Amino acid sequence: MIKRRSMLTHSASLAALATLPAAGAFAQGRKDALVIAMALEPSPGLDPTAGAASSIAEVSLYNIYETLTKINSDGSVTPLLAESWEVSPDLKSYTFKLRKGVKFHNGEPFNAQAVKFSFDRAGGEKSTNKDKRTFANITTQAVDEHTVVILNKELDPDFLFLMGQATAIIVEPKSAEGNNTKPTGTGPYKLENWVKGSSIVLSKWDGYRNAANVKLKRVSFRFIPDVAAQVAAVLAGDVDVFPRVTPRAVPQLQGNPKFQVLVSGSRAKTILALNNARKPFDDVRVRRAITAAIDRKAVIQGAGEGYGVPIGSYYVPGAFGYVDATGVNPYNPERAKALLKEAGITGPLEVTITLPPPPYARQGGEVIASQLAKVGINAKLQNVEWAQWLSNVYGGPKNYDMTIISHVEPFDLGNFSKPDYYWGYHSAKFDELYTKYKNSPRAQDRAKLLADIQRLLADDAVHAYLYQPQWVTIANKGVRGLWKDMPVFVNDLSSISWA
Repeated sequence: MIKRRSMLTHSASLAALATLPAAGAFAQGRKDALVIAMALEPSPGLDPTAGAASSIAEVSLYNIYETLTKINSDGSVTPLLAESWEVSPDLKSYTFKLRKGVKFHNGEPFNAQAVKFSFDRAGGEKSTNKDKRTFANITTQAVDEHTVVILNKELDPDFLFLMGQATAIIVEPKSAEGNNTKPTGTGPYKLENWVKGSSIVLSKWDGYRNAANVKLKRVSFRFIPDVAAQVAAVLAGDVDVFPRVTPRAVPQLQGNPKFQVLVSGSRAKTILALNNARKPFDDVRVRRAITAAIDRKAVIQGAGEGYGVPIGSYYVPGAFGYVDATGVNPYNPERAKALLKEAGITGPLEVTITLPPPPYARQGGEVIASQLAKVGINAKLQNVEWAQWLSNVYGGPKNYDMTIISHVEPFDLGNFSKPDYYWGYHSAKFDELYTKYKNSPRAQDRAKLLADIQRLLADDAVHAYLYQPQWVTIANKGVRGLWKDMPVFVNDLSSISWA
C-alpha cells in the first residue's frame, strides 16, 4: 500500500476540529472512549480490497474486518479467524482450521464458504484488489464448514504474513459490494458515523466473540492534514493518539510530561520513483546519474526531520535477507555529471517531479530539486492532490517523470515484475530471480536470492532509493497498548486501553 496524505488549508483543518466535541478530556473521564488523529481520510472508502491507500487499513483492519492470520507489532504472525494451520513441506498447500461460532456484523455466519468467496473475489476478473495477483494464483477449497485448504500455484514463503494484510480480509458475501460505505466484517467494531472530510466514528460491537476484552466502546478518527493544526489538537487535548504524526511536529511535543513519544521502526521504502518507460529514464546511465546526484542524508533531514535510515535498494535494514546496497550508487555529483554526458545529455535536462500532498514528498522534492540542479538537471516541482496522483501517476496514463512516495508494505518486491505497474520497469533477469525466490523452500536459499535481487535493483537504478522512514506516534501518557513498531499500518483498537 502507498502512504499518502491529503491537504486542507490551516483554517479548514481547524474548522473540522471545531465540529466535534473536545473528546480527549471526555475519553479520559470515561476511560472507554478514544480519539485518534490521522493526516488523511480513507479513500475511496472503507473497503481495503478496493483501494491501494494505506489509510483504509488504518481505520478498518482488525477493527471492522478480520483476516485468517494477524500480524503483530514485531512482525510475527498469529491466529485470528483461523485458530490453527498446517503447511505442506513444499509450502504450496495450507490447511486452515477456522474458529467456530464467529458471526459477521449482519448476523451471517463466518465459515469456509465465506473464506472461499473472499479469496475467489479478490483474484477474480473484476477484482480491484491491489494484491490480485496473489489471489489469482491460489485455489481455495472449502472442505467443511470450518476447514479451508488453499493451494498455491507459486511457493510463497511470506504467505501467512500476506494472509494478515488488509487485502486478505474475509468479507460477508451478501454485503461485500457495499463495504466501501457500509462495511460489514467480523471485527470488534462497527461503523457508527462518517462525516466526510472530518471524522469517522467506530463503536464497539457487543456481538464480538471476545467483547469482554475490548475496553474501548467508542473510537473517533479525526482527519487533520495541516501540521500546525496537528500540534494544536494534541496540545489542546482534543486528540489522544496521533500515529505517524508529521515529524516536524515532534520538537514542540517531545519532553512534555503529558505525552508519550514512540519512534517506530517500519518496513517502508521512501523513493524517488522514476518512469522507466519514458525517455530519458529508459537509459540506465541517466537513472544512475540521478541517484548519484542525491545526498540521501540531506533528504532524510529535509523531508523527515532526520527520522530515517538511508537505503540503496528496494529493501530495508532489519528485513530478512537485507544487504546494504547504499554503496552501489553513492552520492557523487561529479560521477552524475559524467554519466549524463556519457548518455549524450550535453545541455540542461528538463524534468518534472510530481509531488503528492505528504510533507515528506513536498519537502523532499525541494531538497532533491536543489541537488539535481547542481549536476545539470532542472527539476520542475508539480504539486498534485491525491486523487490526481492516483489517476495520472499510479494508474491511467502514468503521466509523470519522477515522483516521491513511500511504499509501506513489507513484501512488495513483486511490483517490479508487474507488466503494467506505474514504474514501467521490465527485466527478465529480475523476473527469473524473483521466481526462484518465490519457489525456494529453504530460508538460506531465499536469503541469497534476496541479496541478488537487491543488488540487481540497485545496479539497474530503477529508482533513486532514498530512505527507510521511522514513524513517530504522539499519545496521551495514559494510553496503553500502542504498537511499538509498525510492520504494517494498523491501529489495533482491541489492544488499546486507558491506564
